[in-house]
Amino acid sequence: MEPKTPLFKYFKKDFFSGLIVFLVALPLCLGIAQASHAPLFAGIVSGIIGGIVVGVLSGSQVSVSGPAAGLTAIVLAAITKLNAFDIFLCSVIIAGAIQLALGFLKAGSIANFIPSSVIEGMLAGIGLTIIIKQIPDAVGFVKHNAADLDEMVDADDGFLMKTISNALNHTEIAAIIIAAIGLVVLILWQTKALKKLQMIPAGLIVVLLGIFINLLLTSNQSPMALDATHLVSLPVAHNFSEFMGHFMLPNLEGFKNPLVWETGVVIAIVASIETLLCIEATDKLDPHKRYTSTNRELKAQGIGNILSGFMGGLPMTSVIVRSSANINAGARSKLSAILHGVLLLVCAASIPFLLNMIPKASLAAILIFTGYKLCKPSMFVHMWKGGWTQFIPFVLTAGAVVSLDLLKGVGLGLLISIFYILRQNMRIPYYFQRSSFTQGDLIKLTLAQEVSFLNKASIKETLDHLPNNSNVIIDAGQTQYIDFDVLDLIKEFSKTKAPERNIKMSLIDFKNVYDVPDTVSETEIVSGFVHMNEVPKRSSGSYRKLIKQLRGAIAQ
Repeated sequence: MEPKTPLFKYFKKDFFSGLIVFLVALPLCLGIAQASHAPLFAGIVSGIIGGIVVGVLSGSQVSVSGPAAGLTAIVLAAITKLNAFDIFLCSVIIAGAIQLALGFLKAGSIANFIPSSVIEGMLAGIGLTIIIKQIPDAVGFVKHNAADLDEMVDADDGFLMKTISNALNHTEIAAIIIAAIGLVVLILWQTKALKKLQMIPAGLIVVLLGIFINLLLTSNQSPMALDATHLVSLPVAHNFSEFMGHFMLPNLEGFKNPLVWETGVVIAIVASIETLLCIEATDKLDPHKRYTSTNRELKAQGIGNILSGFMGGLPMTSVIVRSSANINAGARSKLSAILHGVLLLVCAASIPFLLNMIPKASLAAILIFTGYKLCKPSMFVHMWKGGWTQFIPFVLTAGAVVSLDLLKGVGLGLLISIFYILRQNMRIPYYFQRSSFTQGDLIKLTLAQEVSFLNKASIKETLDHLPNNSNVIIDAGQTQYIDFDVLDLIKEFSKTKAPERNIKMSLIDFKNVYDVPDTVSETEIVSGFVHMNEVPKRSSGSYRKLIKQLRGAIAQ
């Protein structure tokens, strides 16, 4: 049973925490919608549902849900291909239904089957994608002008220079200044020198500075002032019915489109993995160490995404940035997450004109910094230190997510990881020991706990390179399973090839795994030798090294 905390027992602490999370979430909701090329109001809708609905249904006391940076690449690609946000909403509904089904099927441990190197690579690739996609907004380049550039010049020798020239002509100095100041604030806010100020969300400071700078330029009638195309554009409602009209309904014709279903499956998988990883991390951060049912969380996220799809919102996950901010602010129950959703609803309904003063460059700075945290250089160093089996899948996944798309990137990473797993399983499935005695060499192969068909090739090559006139023990005392083909190979070698090469083969404890009688005990073999000088060589190194040792023994 999950430990429960009374909803209103710590109202003061939870209200303050909810206020802090609201201030963190507001620019992120707008920024993620902006990065996804979705209507900005869709980000607010997702935040509202994630806070109120998922907050109520979730078993977590401190987790906060909303639109996630990790889904940006998928949403952006889907909206671009479908060319209609109302059709894309069908994918969100499908994703929610799949998550709900996964919850009932008790698939909460699904994230455990994805290698950490692939997950880290996916996050790094998403981070790089966010940074790349936000550079135009950070420099004030209006995106619709990019489409015009293709029509302005033909593909001739001067195409590249003309394109760069036109792009530079559409940048805004004020946007660059706002984005640069925002990044500086975000970086400095992480330092110990400003530790006392860190209770105030850095994103809020960046947004307020962006508004102030642009208002200052506008009041002075500076030509550098940003116009409406560079500012947030939320719909403004004059009454309740008009506000409710801003919630977009899905175009149900989208359910006939195979791409919609494919996108829904991808969102469900990625959102579920990201949620489960976040829940695991949140439970570790929770000072009260409360346990969250992952299956209940999948059900809550599924219902949240179904509602978000029907109301015109983005897909959501449990988000570590908001959850950690919630914990750091002293949240004690899920009331803080619910209150943050209520505040988002009230804000969107009552003061959209204030939100429309936020420069897109400020949101771009927040997202660029968020993307950087997903792909920090320290992460690359950490994966490098983990060895090639960790670094190669990580780098290839990250690169493929950026250059192809998230699904293909994760698929490639999984294939590389499977290759390394198979390669690892094909390595020597035993410990090798060789001792020299007056009557010849004694070689002992102690088989591993499991010997699969993947080990057949290595065992076959090892047996072929055993020195003639040697004494060999194959010990299965620690083995629980031997593949039938491998067992046949060993039995055939001991009966036919070994006598031809004057190799005395002894099988020990094979009756533990198959009904193969021991030929002789190890004690009897060793006692038959007069010890001259022991040179035990135990090898758990590379397969090539062991074969080299055996070839050397043959040469002697």
